[in-house]
Amino acid sequence: MAVVTGIPLAPAPRIRPAGLQAGARLTRIEGPAEALSLVATELQQAEAELRALVHSDVAEVPAVAGYLLDAGGKRLRPALTALGARAVGWQGSVVRLMCVGELLHLGSLLHDDVVDEGVLRRGKPAAYRVYGAPTAVLTGDFCLARAMLLAAEEGGFEAVRALGATVTEMAEGEVLQLKRAGDLSTSLADYLEVIDRKSAALIAWCAAAAAWAKGDAAAADALQRFGRGVGAAFQITDDVLDYAEGTGKAPGADLRERKVTLPLVLAMEELPELRARLTAGPLEADELDEWMRRIRSSSALRRSLDLARARAEAAVSALDELAPSPARDGLQVLATYLVERST
Repeated sequence: MAVVTGIPLAPAPRIRPAGLQAGARLTRIEGPAEALSLVATELQQAEAELRALVHSDVAEVPAVAGYLLDAGGKRLRPALTALGARAVGWQGSVVRLMCVGELLHLGSLLHDDVVDEGVLRRGKPAAYRVYGAPTAVLTGDFCLARAMLLAAEEGGFEAVRALGATVTEMAEGEVLQLKRAGDLSTSLADYLEVIDRKSAALIAWCAAAAAWAKGDAAAADALQRFGRGVGAAFQITDDVLDYAEGTGKAPGADLRERKVTLPLVLAMEELPELRARLTAGPLEADELDEWMRRIRSSSALRRSLDLARARAEAAVSALDELAPSPARDGLQVLATYLVERST
């Protein structure tokens, strides 16, 4: 399986670009690897730039931030910024702008692990367990502040205004998620509200960043709508993968913690006895495998992925408002891949 930046890639079917105008050149992007190859140079440069951006004379800051950067990650957000820039005809380097979303994501992960008392992050002990919660939280603050400053320097007023609104949404989403943690009455609408604020808002900003910087409000609106849909689809798929087999990760963490994600919401609708059992308390270790089997045998995972696909398809339709280009086709292919991936 090929890997471009941090996104593992599998073969994907040939996809016909959407919204072709009469007489426009027909472009063909064969799969996610080809889509990312359009911006491979920028992705490599952004990786190096991220290291420079978390440098500080306070040694603990680059140590904590570098610890999480070294653990890897999909780098989806820089890829979307780069492709979005190509799709709107951005001239000049977009590398530093690509780093804004990843810095924000980095800071939010450092905060999340402290709030959630997470044990592992990307296969390593969570940063706060190595460096202490105060240092991890304050390094997260550094990353958030650095991202805002960078957005102002590289994107201008509209980009940084939109980023301020995005960070506000992310904080609200985190509070909602914390408030509803373990609440088995969480509805589909409740779940979608959290992921829209907590996850999709930042992905939407990343996709539209260069359009705001370029002063193209119409393109920014289209790319933001694309990013919202892709962000929701990406998070739903992540939640489904926690119940799937063959992902390379130990499944069942969300069920063990009674984390109410979409698969569990739908599984409890179909299996009322599951809701009753979880209401009584966390599952015992010897119960987990059987309940995982029953959830996989239900329609919950299929229905969750159907909703993710619907969100991705709606996202792709927003791209019809952009001029045809390989970059636009690349965004479409990534939207499909992010739902159909197996890791």
